[in-house]
Amino acid sequence: MPDDTLAPYNAKRNFTRTREPAGKVGKTGGNSFVVQKHEATRLHWDFRVEMDGVLKSWAVTKGPSLDPADRRLAVRTEDHPLSYGDFEGAIPKGEYGGGTVMLWDRGTWAPVPGKSADDLKDGHLHFVLHGERMKGEWLLVRMKGRPGEKRENWLLRKIEDSEAEPGDGDRLVARALTSVLTGRSMAAIAADKGGTQSLAGLDGKAFARKMATARTHNAGLKARGKRRGGPPRFASPQLATLVDSVPHGNDWLHEIKFDGYRALIAVAGDKVKLFTRNGLDWTAKFGPLVSAFAAIDLPPALIDGEIVAFGADGNPSFATLQAALKRGHGEKPADAPFSFFAFDLLSLDGMDLKPLTLIERKERLEALLRDARAPIHIADHVIGAGEALYRSMCDAGQEGIISKRADALYRAGRTRSWVKIKCTRRQEFVIIGWSKSRARGRPFASLLLAQHEGRTLRYKGKVGTGFDAAAMDELARAMAPLAVDEAPADVPPTDARGASWIAPKLVAEIAFAEFTADGRVRHGSFLGLRADKKPREVKPERSRPAPAPASAVTITHPDRVIFPESGQTKGELADYYGRVAPLMLPFAARRPISLVRCPQGRARKCFFQKHDSGSFGSHVRHVPIREKGGQTEDYLYIEDGDGLAACVQMGTIEFHGWGSRVDAVEKPDRMIFDLDPDVGLDFDAVKRAARDIRDRLRDIGLVSFALLSGGKGVHVIAPLTPGHDWETHKDFASRFAQALSVAEPDRFVATMSKAKRKGRIFIDWLRNQRGSTAILPYSARARAGAPVAAPIDWDELDGMKDAHPFAIGDAATLIERASRLKGWGFAAQGLPPL
Repeated sequence: MPDDTLAPYNAKRNFTRTREPAGKVGKTGGNSFVVQKHEATRLHWDFRVEMDGVLKSWAVTKGPSLDPADRRLAVRTEDHPLSYGDFEGAIPKGEYGGGTVMLWDRGTWAPVPGKSADDLKDGHLHFVLHGERMKGEWLLVRMKGRPGEKRENWLLRKIEDSEAEPGDGDRLVARALTSVLTGRSMAAIAADKGGTQSLAGLDGKAFARKMATARTHNAGLKARGKRRGGPPRFASPQLATLVDSVPHGNDWLHEIKFDGYRALIAVAGDKVKLFTRNGLDWTAKFGPLVSAFAAIDLPPALIDGEIVAFGADGNPSFATLQAALKRGHGEKPADAPFSFFAFDLLSLDGMDLKPLTLIERKERLEALLRDARAPIHIADHVIGAGEALYRSMCDAGQEGIISKRADALYRAGRTRSWVKIKCTRRQEFVIIGWSKSRARGRPFASLLLAQHEGRTLRYKGKVGTGFDAAAMDELARAMAPLAVDEAPADVPPTDARGASWIAPKLVAEIAFAEFTADGRVRHGSFLGLRADKKPREVKPERSRPAPAPASAVTITHPDRVIFPESGQTKGELADYYGRVAPLMLPFAARRPISLVRCPQGRARKCFFQKHDSGSFGSHVRHVPIREKGGQTEDYLYIEDGDGLAACVQMGTIEFHGWGSRVDAVEKPDRMIFDLDPDVGLDFDAVKRAARDIRDRLRDIGLVSFALLSGGKGVHVIAPLTPGHDWETHKDFASRFAQALSVAEPDRFVATMSKAKRKGRIFIDWLRNQRGSTAILPYSARARAGAPVAAPIDWDELDGMKDAHPFAIGDAATLIERASRLKGWGFAAQGLPPL
């Protein structure tokens, strides 16, 4: 093979700056393969197979999956020299591929019987791997390219065999975190600036010398922590949202939900501080843990985790933890009655890690604490098998699990990229009083509880079990100085009779069976006081639907806030579209669409887009449509939920559709009248207008449906059997709207003029022109509060207060009510779907 095969490789690299090997074609006939984990602009895995004296190469964006159902995008890159198969180290910033490279796997490959390496030219390669990590049968298939597309996209898939792991495809990338060459993590490789970028080809002594250099350098990193001053400052932690089921898919990793105190450890050498989730300094309360962290001499770091104590049954026990704090403890790690489970790393050696993905932060945490011993532990996790972990935790009597998006950055506050699923109901309540006990020696019979709902402290019932004598005495002492004359909340007379009241300063954790219909706890049991929780933060936790199953589309920056008024994020928007896709696609699929894109959020620059040069990826399709000037342009359309997700990934909030399908662009199949009220008109006027238009359409034989626009108006939509052309369609819509405006000029106007619209409703018939679009059912709107366009029945229109009662957080409600809509948009009276 000529040396110019590697000309693209050599042209992209400055070998005076990078230690990557210069490209020379090697001997043919070899059958090696390597995988290099590469943290460049984005983390990916470079899969390379030896062929014709070079390494044929693909960048696999999410790493190889062992699940045959997963088809991982593999972008073909330039051929690499065989010597690159030994490369591990750092490519300088600013150079091509700048970042950290780990030799993640290596071995040999061979085509399956009946196939050959020549198949690669035909766009497929079916082969068997004998690697240290990747084993068994695999398949590479080239995807069909689009005109003008520069990159060559392939799919990498595991074939069903004894090495496959259905449902657990990410086990390899989640568990295999060290180099097969040097045993180092990515963090350790990145930290090695001492010239050990390539360790291949060294004899034992030379290898040992270079590894010693690396260890010395890494030790220097720890020492630098002391020279750089004290531990990092406290940072507000990320919190999990309560959901009703375990999220599915390989984009989620799952951890045990520990029953303890959330804590952040700020450390630099022998200087250690321990903070609660609210920033209280509890260093003095946990002396043995502080000593344990000081003993391992870490560089400056801020570590997130949970402090737990184990009960007699071997499970983490909040009661045991409280008892240990009350009785005191020694100062040595060996005396520790509790343990610390680290699950995240917020900063390291002056670098803010919160913008990195969770899997990258965990990787650095693993490297940082690799020498730690009890009572310090790294919290384990599983990927893609959350339901099994949840069942095992519940069977073992534990609290539940925490599920986290593996690709999410760290964001303070409660988010949907961290969710919790509990085996039993447990929440915090504010104690507002106590009822007297008739039993001798018992200071009270029960505690009266409340939670904040908005600005109101709402009564939530009583709890009278879960106390031992010591707990009752402690509570009595804590409540005594807080006595007040009046109830802090509105309590029913039956519960208030004989009660004594206290200021709402104490927070208790309560386990209970359920809330009753009037919002009271049922079968409650006291678990302990929570000194780490602020009373004003105690609010009801209502479980929300689990995030939608992951699609084949990766949503980057899922924590980016898209709706600043309500704090909802790109990830939450993607979850919404994932959940409602089965409802939305009958109206949106295979219809030319225009998108409202707001890449930085709705409060920043937004714009319409109807054409695409290919940046949306393969899940967003194109249909050529002739425009007014005679030229033909490619318009966008989608076919499935992955298409919706791909648009959201590109910053889309709103989806607007043509009145025809891509396979019959010139034949409209729906008529839409958008009722747009003048400023100041109440919604009742819009509802009356919508019903009147429905009746007029019914008089001429057209069945219509109502859609709340998510803005301020209502769309009246009539599905039609395709057959007529756009001129006929537009002419009818225009004459119908004009006739209404002539018949009732005080109510309606059929022109766009704002001057003529004063005090009236504009019947926007212009949506029925060729090329015009209207908001699609279930589309979100780029408006405050993230409202959505929602189909409704005519008989429920009267009960609507406005045109935006539903938002993206109401996916479960929309799904549930869809089954009750009376034929909305589907085969009503023999008509086709919208």
